[in-house]
Amino acid sequence: MTQDTTTLAFGTMQFGGGADAAQSEAMYRACRDAGITHFDTAYVYTDGASEKILGGLISAERDALYLATKNNFAAGNGRAAIEKGLDVSRQRLGVDSVDLYYLHRFDDDTPLEESFETLAELQSRGLLRHIGVSNFAAWQVMKAQAVAARFGTRINAIQPMLNLVKRQVTVEILPMAQSEAIDVYVYSPLGGGLLTGKYARGAAGRLATDQMYAKRYGQDWMHQAAVSLGEVADDIGTDPSTLAVAWTAATPGVTAPLISARNLEQLGPSLAAATFEMTGAIYDRLSSLTPTPPPATDRLEEA
Repeated sequence: MTQDTTTLAFGTMQFGGGADAAQSEAMYRACRDAGITHFDTAYVYTDGASEKILGGLISAERDALYLATKNNFAAGNGRAAIEKGLDVSRQRLGVDSVDLYYLHRFDDDTPLEESFETLAELQSRGLLRHIGVSNFAAWQVMKAQAVAARFGTRINAIQPMLNLVKRQVTVEILPMAQSEAIDVYVYSPLGGGLLTGKYARGAAGRLATDQMYAKRYGQDWMHQAAVSLGEVADDIGTDPSTLAVAWTAATPGVTAPLISARNLEQLGPSLAAATFEMTGAIYDRLSSLTPTPPPATDRLEEA
């Protein structure tokens, strides 16, 4: 494990974008009041504004926090790009080092040896504590882990997507992480806002304005699952966002989901997931709302 962690972590993708500086600070304070210590950003988030805003907020209590960021994937995973990207991120954040540094995406054009030799050297210099990879397939993680071992280091954490309508990571990625003692911080527990129930109410959001999200969550069964989630939430007497985040947090192999929001009003139900009592019966009831992904084998008679 990379650290002692609370139930939730906070992703600052909206800082400087959907959330202005004042809204970002209000959400940061609410997260700290709730006991959250793990804050996640990336080089590319809001053209660097996310790192800059987060850096200003953490300056007075840096040592009490676990700080994660990701490399500039647009520049690739080569030595020069990683070194320059980390330097820029540290400057924006106003820190000497980061606790967790991710390769944001797999890079087919750069040998893993170059990437992990560079990361190992930066780690030895104290510029990063732990190494992570984001959006890697299970086979890519294991291939990279073998390469990392040759340079005397290892992948400590991964960041894949997981929510009630995107459960593919449960097939190979989460079992792999459990087997290899890799922390898992999953993003998008609310499915781009789909699982909040706002689209069923006719509200606008990324699914209506962003083609990537529209395609990712465009299937009818996903929208029906969101409606059903809302019905379960009404029955239990809680918010569908709370249930969605709590289900993700309770999924075996998950270290913590990364919650996010544009303002305090949006954030509240997700924060409430930290204290929601997720029983086995509720977990199974929620899981039944969406298809269980098939196992990673063609021998279905043995599954």
